[in-house]
Amino acid sequence: MSWFQRQTRSSRKATNGSTGTFQGNSSKPSRATASSADSTGETAASMDPHALMRIKNLQLRSKLVVEGFFGGLHRSPLHGASVEFSEYRAYSPGDDPRGLDWKLFARTDRYYIKKFEDETNRRCYLLVDQSQSMGYGSLEYTKMEYARTLAATLAYFLTLQRDHVGLMTFDEAIADVVPARSRVGHLRQILACLARPTSGSGTDLNGPISQIAAITRRRGLVVLISDMLSPTEDLQRSLALLRSRQHEVIVLRILDPNEVQLSVDESKVLVDMETGRKIQVDPDATRKAYQSAFQEHAEAVESICNAVGAAIYTSTTDRPLQESLSDFVSAHQRRAVGASRSGMLSSGGTSG
Repeated sequence: MSWFQRQTRSSRKATNGSTGTFQGNSSKPSRATASSADSTGETAASMDPHALMRIKNLQLRSKLVVEGFFGGLHRSPLHGASVEFSEYRAYSPGDDPRGLDWKLFARTDRYYIKKFEDETNRRCYLLVDQSQSMGYGSLEYTKMEYARTLAATLAYFLTLQRDHVGLMTFDEAIADVVPARSRVGHLRQILACLARPTSGSGTDLNGPISQIAAITRRRGLVVLISDMLSPTEDLQRSLALLRSRQHEVIVLRILDPNEVQLSVDESKVLVDMETGRKIQVDPDATRKAYQSAFQEHAEAVESICNAVGAAIYTSTTDRPLQESLSDFVSAHQRRAVGASRSGMLSSGGTSG
């Protein structure tokens, strides 16, 4: 059973009524700390996006989302090792005896150490769209605020797992680039970049995707957070470039509820936030055509992602962020299981 499978199963048990403490990297907490964490987790688990966005501190938001997701979850008892088994190697003096496989010893009368995939070396890059279209919001907050909070949540989540996390923000050009690291204070640097005001207008998805492919030599995880409201002509080529470098790609598409349904009740003049173009809209006459064009674009984006092997999830900004985090974990879990099975089949074919 993979690490994510055990984490998800534990979180489901916690959601079904069990209580506990999210311990993070600390040792066993005191009784007072546990009580405080329990109450925080319960609050976060029931917190809707409207209440969450009223919290001004981005780090506190992300912490509440993660603790709500893992309410009652205890960290893995394994000491600095991944739970994804890799291979055996012969025991050498000085090796930790806890890694010995006693069942294999009983069969072979030799000492072997289990080696595991090093999850602490996983690298994740968050690509966050901060174009003007992301500044739209029919609720008390915008798509950009939701996307920033989701990116901060993923950064916080991955930092707790001691993964290397990097960030790239963009609009029509690349804005901030934070290399993937896991050192102390790195999360604060990521959050500071996410909190900066933006001044761009249009959207260029291909530039940052190509840039990430160029600067990352080791394969890793690339998470694109965007409304994807841009031309799709070159999108498949850019995503295929990432996949050809063996990167895992997850697309988290963020939309406002009004964009999905065109909730306009009377004739209005709408202004394109990126081009400034004004359009007179009669909802009765244009709603059907709008929804048809919107659905066609959504299907094109989804088809491109499926063609290159990238996972894609769509969330509206009224959806709890715990569910968006769950999408991320589920996508990573399925791909980890798929990669493990692929490796097993490859090994079996070679040995045969």
